Amino acid sequence: MRSDRTRRPAMAVALLGAVAMLLLGACGTQRAAPGAGTPIAWTTMQPASVTGVRLGEDDRTLLVDTSVPSGAAACVRDLKAVLTDPMTDLVRVQITFVSPSGDRSSGCTKESGATAKVKLPEPLGDRDVVVDNYTRFTSDGAEAPALRLCGELGCTPPATGCTTGSYEQAVKATDVPTHTSRDAERCDGKWLVLDLSSRMGPACAGDTDPACSSRLGDRWFYRAEKSGWKPIARTTAGGCGDVQRVEPAFPSALCATLEPLSR
Repeated sequence: MRSDRTRRPAMAVALLGAVAMLLLGACGTQRAAPGAGTPIAWTTMQPASVTGVRLGEDDRTLLVDTSVPSGAAACVRDLKAVLTDPMTDLVRVQITFVSPSGDRSSGCTKESGATAKVKLPEPLGDRDVVVDNYTRFTSDGAEAPALRLCGELGCTPPATGCTTGSYEQAVKATDVPTHTSRDAERCDGKWLVLDLSSRMGPACAGDTDPACSSRLGDRWFYRAEKSGWKPIARTTAGGCGDVQRVEPAFPSALCATLEPLSR
């Protein structure tokens, strides 16, 4: 019979061998990540932007240029444009496509251009085209076959000048809160001064607390350009100093007697 002294080294060798086999057996084995192999869902979407609309040679086909997801693999299918309402004085078009880009693991994290077509039941004529309820195009003033993209002030914005509509364009071109009002204006057709005020403080209609009706005022100066009034300076001071440091040509007749604004 073997002694315990002889048996113990043999057991140790066997134990080490078993551990080595377990370690070697683990080599090359990788645990599957949770959810691996789950197919990515394709969902119906609308484009992030519409960049242009063109009219086909038959005067009835609209070609709508838009941005769609792109990546290393296929990212878009079933791109289409459809009429959403019968043609009246407007043509309303909706663009849709199917894409997996809602899941970033799809790899569809970039954008590329694509064109969708829709054939109208009759020639477009002088109708405007509205795409996805928001983006409007017109043939008025456009270079065929392209239609012209309309701006925030519509397809025929007011001419730059000393008119209420033109002042509204100036306010929209200015970096001010949405609910900003005009308090005063001076204009000569080429240069413009507007005193604008914005509501500040809490919303508490009907309350007599002065904080509820407090307003913050600024004076803005503009130069007339082809696209409309362009802001060139802002101040609360009186006189011409601030604006003429930025634009020496600004006429003193419009600013010399301006009083400082109270804040």
